[in-house]
Amino acid sequence: MIVSSFVAALLLLPSLPAGPASGPRPVEPVPPPAAVRVDPVLLHRPGTQVRLPPGVKAPPRLSARSWLIADAVTGDVLAAHDAHRRLPPASTLKTLFALATLPGLPPDRQHTVSEHELRGIGDGSSLVGVREEVTYRVADLWRGVFLSSGNDAVRVLAGLNGGWAATVRKMQATARALGAHDTRVVSPDGYDAPGQVSSAYDLAVFGRAGLRNPDFAHYAATPYAQFPAGRWSFGIRNTNRLLTGADGVRRYPGLLGIKNGYTSNAGHTLIAAARKGSRTLVVSVMNPRRGGAYAVYEETRDLLDWGFAAAPHARPVGSLLPPRAALPVRAAAAPPAPSAPPAPRSVPPTAAVSVATLPVPADGDGPPPLLPLTFVGAAFLAAAALWWVRRRAER
Repeated sequence: MIVSSFVAALLLLPSLPAGPASGPRPVEPVPPPAAVRVDPVLLHRPGTQVRLPPGVKAPPRLSARSWLIADAVTGDVLAAHDAHRRLPPASTLKTLFALATLPGLPPDRQHTVSEHELRGIGDGSSLVGVREEVTYRVADLWRGVFLSSGNDAVRVLAGLNGGWAATVRKMQATARALGAHDTRVVSPDGYDAPGQVSSAYDLAVFGRAGLRNPDFAHYAATPYAQFPAGRWSFGIRNTNRLLTGADGVRRYPGLLGIKNGYTSNAGHTLIAAARKGSRTLVVSVMNPRRGGAYAVYEETRDLLDWGFAAAPHARPVGSLLPPRAALPVRAAAAPPAPSAPPAPRSVPPTAAVSVATLPVPADGDGPPPLLPLTFVGAAFLAAAALWWVRRRAER
């Protein structure tokens, strides 16, 4: 009787109303909300690229040959003009030099400079005043790089990093790892050299990466410092006028610094970052063609003002993240390696269940293995109830 009732219950089960699930069902993983799919080809197009809803003010018209503004946290590019145009970067290339060499040089390490370390500095280079036979801390030399754009300090730090050629290779590898493929390094200090180029896109990538390094961010935001000269020291000032407010350039509120540059071939270049409220923006501007020596600061100011106003409304036109992070793509399913266990599936964020506690199918697909047991249990209970009803009716 019980067996026949059990079979009858199984036949009746498909017609029973569906009840709530006994637990959260695994779902396929989805990209996080911050990951915005944007075609990277858009930033390779000439001219200004921006996506704004009606009523939102367009970016300012600048004289710079190339520029870009982005959210420093998400990497979303808000607007750009000829973002991948390859141009001489001048001393903004020192940001890449710092990214490549800062981690391997402890700031308290001391070094006495020898005469040969200061050879090969280009004519007309900016100098902080490094002297032979004087002992410096690495931190002092970095302040000479960031504040005074000292090519002499770069020479000494590159020597401590393994030499000029080794530093070039390390900088090039760092650029590639960051997804900055427009940059070709010839001279780590940014001095004009045949074939040395970068782009507004790459410079913004370097600036954003620098903000994530505490030492880099500290040096880049330092307006004034003392530089040792043996038994005494002298004051140095950051050449980024938006940071110091020098030479008639108004200081920009919330500026986090970063790096400016100039050579006769590159013109004026600048990477800047600023914070307002919870938003941080990074800007790169290359070679303004009108407005004089300080136009690069004013054009950067205009971009920052526009960016803070437009950021809540602008749709990204690209990303500063490396391609794999910026454009997450769902790969085709592939069988797992024999020795590797299948990865657990994710669950909806609202479910109060740990992913690790969910049952995982042995082959990585199909329903969880506990589902047949749940089905049989429900069928058994239904059969028992049906048997009890029939017994009651017979009585």
